[in-house]
Amino acid sequence: MSRIKSALPSVLEDRIENKIFVIRGQRVMMDRDLAELYQVSTKRLNEQVRRNRKRFPIHFMFRLSKEENNSLRSQNATLNRGQHSKYFPHVFTEHGVTMLASVLNSDQAIQVNIQIIEAFIRLRGILNEHQELRKKIISMEQKYDQQFQEVFLAIRKLIEPPKILKPKKEIGFHTHLQ
Repeated sequence: MSRIKSALPSVLEDRIENKIFVIRGQRVMMDRDLAELYQVSTKRLNEQVRRNRKRFPIHFMFRLSKEENNSLRSQNATLNRGQHSKYFPHVFTEHGVTMLASVLNSDQAIQVNIQIIEAFIRLRGILNEHQELRKKIISMEQKYDQQFQEVFLAIRKLIEPPKILKPKKEIGFHTHLQ
């Protein structure tokens, strides 16, 4: 699990940015963080999700495992034992957050939801830029590796000791003086 960071302008967007995590390879937000942003209780948010369970398939929302929850607790000092629910939290993917707007039908939920979706979109754009940069670097490495291989081959040839050749027979008349 890792925290996603980007350069979002407003204070609310900064708060949103700090609440997006990568869990199971997906960018997600936790139920209690969403409840805080929507200005409802976590209990109310989860109650609405339970009432509309068909709207939240596993790729929209899932519950953290014990290990994931413990790992998140150890990463984040604000998650102290005893302060939170005895149940492991739900986390919502970008699609799950979008669906939450339809079950939490308040002006606050709608406005916050728009900003959350924009934050997810910006993060996706940033990650795509990084992927393009990574591809270019790999391409350059392959190109220059080939060129450097040729240079190293030439250097090795220069460093190699000369091959021993058979002595050539001398041509012409020779006297042997001893």
